[in-house]
Amino acid sequence: MLKEKAGETAGKIWNALNGTEGMAVKQLKKRTKLIDKDLYLGFGWLLRENKIAVETVDGDLFVKLV
Repeated sequence: MLKEKAGETAGKIWNALNGTEGMAVKQLKKRTKLIDKDLYLGFGWLLRENKIAVETVDGDLFVKLV
């Protein structure tokens, strides 16, 4: 069940990032309306699949599709 949730969450994140040059985690959280633990669960899925890159920009985490 958690694996299914991770996949669905990853899809929400991917859809929010698609067509953008990326965004700060705070902005992504607002756009997807995900709570922290679900957001980071989705990040883990997407990072494992090499679908996103995460970096620090001005002290904030920034996420973009690769």
